Amino acid sequence: MEKALPSIPAKRYFTIGEVSDLCGVKPHVLRYWEQEFTQLRPMKRRGNRRYYQHHEVLMIRRIRDLLYDQGFTISGARNKLQELVQVERDKRRSGEVMLDGVEVIEVEDSGFEDFEDSVMPDERELVSQKLLFVRRELFEIRDLLSATH
Repeated sequence: MEKALPSIPAKRYFTIGEVSDLCGVKPHVLRYWEQEFTQLRPMKRRGNRRYYQHHEVLMIRRIRDLLYDQGFTISGARNKLQELVQVERDKRRSGEVMLDGVEVIEVEDSGFEDFEDSVMPDERELVSQKLLFVRRELFEIRDLLSATH
């Protein structure tokens, strides 16, 4: 029976040793996967030390799942990963929001009209930009959450 992977701590950067423990993959395998999967590019610092970000840890887990659990070859996993990345890009471009498992709450629009009227015309652009920023962040959070399942 397969052992469940540990949860990923809320950190900005992870060393190769930490990623190895979090993903159940030896460090030399991670270095090899960097050569095979172009999407995997950890930051390198002094002495060529690798530092992985949260999204890269998630990607490594996805690669591990494709190779070890689903039985893909390296080439097949590479193609599947590119396909998954393209699907996510297409969804983002079209503005599609995945709401699997999320309860949608209906709200009355009248409150928004009052809000819109209370915002000065020169502030509307700023509010619009802030809303776009929040929307982008929500998309990133959704992608992180969907990548773990």
